[in-house]
Amino acid sequence: MAPEMAAWFAALGTWNWVIVGLVLLALELFAPGAFLMWFGLAAIAVGLLSLAIMIPWQLAAVIFVVLAVIFVLIARRMALRRADAEDDLRLNDRASRLIGRTFVLNEAIREGQGRIRVDDSSWGVEGPDLPVGTLVRVIGHDGTRLKVIAA
Repeated sequence: MAPEMAAWFAALGTWNWVIVGLVLLALELFAPGAFLMWFGLAAIAVGLLSLAIMIPWQLAAVIFVVLAVIFVLIARRMALRRADAEDDLRLNDRASRLIGRTFVLNEAIREGQGRIRVDDSSWGVEGPDLPVGTLVRVIGHDGTRLKVIAA
């Protein structure tokens, strides 16, 4: 680093942390994921802390590392919690998602077989013989055939 640049950088003092933090936040726009953001926020926090109280650069570096690790761990925990909350094991199993719902028979169940209308599709059902128009509840499925009972 040129001596003029080093002198300018040293003259900025605690603002170096804020500048580095803003640069890291800007780099986050070009990097996939959300990882540099936490380092940027840690650097900005150290810069603001350094403005409030005078701390040596060695202690500021340690505080930066500690805050960066804490921020990354918190972000990871929040992401995992959100992923668990959004994780629907039945997402791609449409028949399982219909269990517990009620529908109207649009084709009578005769000899254990009939049909219901679900949104824009027709599903085969099996259950006790029931007339057209009966309200039925889905209690299970066998592949794409729904098992129903009178609701």
